Amino acid sequence: MTQLIVPPFNETSAKEKVKLAENLWNTRDPGKVVLAYTEDSEWRNRIEFLRGREEIKEFLKRKWQTELDYRLKKELWGFRENRMAVRFEYEWHDAEGKWFRSYGNELWEFAPDGLMRKRYASINDALIRQEERRIL
Repeated sequence: MTQLIVPPFNETSAKEKVKLAENLWNTRDPGKVVLAYTEDSEWRNRIEFLRGREEIKEFLKRKWQTELDYRLKKELWGFRENRMAVRFEYEWHDAEGKWFRSYGNELWEFAPDGLMRKRYASINDALIRQEERRIL
């Protein structure tokens, strides 16, 4: 991340951290995104369990090769010291041109240096018509 926001968080810093994460993910650049996580970061994303930057980077490459024109919005749900709960939705289409809106919640835990060391994501996908898109 370009700005380092470290725990413990207050409402302002937590919202800033979420916005930075949203902006970073919307770059769709795995090499940049992975730098926001600790070297040994742990993830659960749907049914995948990942550990470390290299696994995360490979996951993100796969993700954005299939989730085309990905656009994400995140919202702070709650926070405490070095942890946050975030709700999100993102829109994307597959190679056939079918559009989806994916909804979910994430639990985040940060190391003292502000890098994320744990991310647990639960996600559901809904098929939408292109004209129903709202994240442009």
